[in-house]
Amino acid sequence: MKDVGCTGAGVLSREISDPINARTFAKAEMSNLPIMTICSTCQGVMTQAQHRLKDEEYRNYINSEFLSDEGLEYKGTVEIRHMLWAVVEDFGLERLRKIVVRSLEGLPVAHFYGCYLKRPPELMVPPEFAKTRKTALEDVIEALGGKVIKSSGRGKCCGFPILTSNEANSLQMCGDHTIDAKEKGAVTLVTPCPLCHLELDGKQADAAAYRGEDINMPVLHLPQLIGLALGFTAKEMAMQRHLVSTGAVEDALGFEVKA
Repeated sequence: MKDVGCTGAGVLSREISDPINARTFAKAEMSNLPIMTICSTCQGVMTQAQHRLKDEEYRNYINSEFLSDEGLEYKGTVEIRHMLWAVVEDFGLERLRKIVVRSLEGLPVAHFYGCYLKRPPELMVPPEFAKTRKTALEDVIEALGGKVIKSSGRGKCCGFPILTSNEANSLQMCGDHTIDAKEKGAVTLVTPCPLCHLELDGKQADAAAYRGEDINMPVLHLPQLIGLALGFTAKEMAMQRHLVSTGAVEDALGFEVKA
């Protein structure tokens, strides 16, 4: 979609983020298409906004006060789907297995959902989707040939939301998750959330310094892991832009030339 804004990333109040998201929803309705996001935080924030906007009186207020000047109106019909859900529920794991050209061949992959993709469960993992969403990330890793390493904090916060307000706790959390993956034998940690990736990769060196220990845990965003299994190169997956080297992943997958 063109001309849409940030969801608020969970750090803006609902008084600010609900109008922003209602505007995005209205534009999606105009295209008669669902919204797909690659971000767990966006999925969580938008899903909660969508839930509040089911209240017709509240939705009418948002439309009147914030959207009407642009000639927009949110009617309450938008569908929002994370890429992970689309892969598992729409594309299907069997189809995914059939198009793998570079199997992860038992690559030990720690999985990290973060705090938004499963909470609150009544919105993110309702009964009709419980079978597919409770283990969606694990199922994708296994479909690609990888070995799932169960992270102790896989459903917890990465530390990003408090980075500017409590850096010490944020770095402690980043260290907890990446060190846990390392100690359990993972070669990489994968997350469906780019903000988790930003924290766990981008702040990992600071977390290591804060805790006084080496970490060096490569962190991949889910589309990168899928892309590697589908035959894309590390460079095409922009792994050279990571702050923590992904060399261990590339070596494990048999890349001759580093990204």
